[in-house]
Amino acid sequence: MKTFTIATVQYNCSEPDQKLNTEIGLRYVRKAKDLGADIVLFPECWITAYAFPDIVETKLPAEEIENHPDFKAWYEAAIDENNTALKSFQAIAEELSIGIVITGFTKGVKRPQNSAFVIDRNGEILLKYSKVHTCDFDTERMLEPGTEFKVCDFDGVKIGVMICYDREYPESARVLMLKGAEIILVPNDCGTMKPRLQALSTRAYENMVGIAMANPPGEHAGCSCAYSPIMWDSDGKSVDNTIMLADHMSEGIFIAEFDLDEIRKYRNKEMMGNTFRKVKAYKDLLSEKVEEPFIRE
Repeated sequence: MKTFTIATVQYNCSEPDQKLNTEIGLRYVRKAKDLGADIVLFPECWITAYAFPDIVETKLPAEEIENHPDFKAWYEAAIDENNTALKSFQAIAEELSIGIVITGFTKGVKRPQNSAFVIDRNGEILLKYSKVHTCDFDTERMLEPGTEFKVCDFDGVKIGVMICYDREYPESARVLMLKGAEIILVPNDCGTMKPRLQALSTRAYENMVGIAMANPPGEHAGCSCAYSPIMWDSDGKSVDNTIMLADHMSEGIFIAEFDLDEIRKYRNKEMMGNTFRKVKAYKDLLSEKVEEPFIRE
């Protein structure tokens, strides 16, 4: 049986202290290795913390916010591929021969991006993904969104990444599936998890992909999870596709083990995914028109 073992980290790095967050993260990587993980999945914005300067909380025009010293300092603190903290995660990946999905605010063109790096067992960056569906109704309106979904090959497993609010849009997982993803990893940082867990289970089902999500603990938060795409047993009876589901408040590592042989066999015979899609009827999906009741200021 070929398995793929994911260590999801459920911990809250709430302070923008890159040195401290890195030290905590490296300890989790070592623990994940001891637990037999192939790859470690961190929550959203681990290195930098998911923290915005106060100026972003105001209703000032975006241009005025961009030119404020606090915003400029926040942008300068965003990481790039030469960042010391990121290099530390690359080094430990090589040392322990383990994969890592590490996250943080990264430098975009004029604003930070919300990004995840997939690091292989040799410490090389396989992909950098920047969150496409930024939460433009809130502070993330001052982030620079990514422009594409990406898939990479990790030890022969096709991995895609989507971040938090990406999960709310079925197109995110659908594009990753179309690009060949077998497993989708989801760094996350939010609460009100019940509908979000349902959404992740559905994304696994409708795309015939495995999904794992890491979320910080907290009241109505936590619930790091993993879902199998397998919804029917060999007799055609429906089954629970939950592989792992953490509680709200616990800190630590939660292990999700995917049976790749069974998943691949299922993907080769079942009817979801890209088998019977009627793409000629989907042209409206590419329209940028927004009409009532969905218009927002």
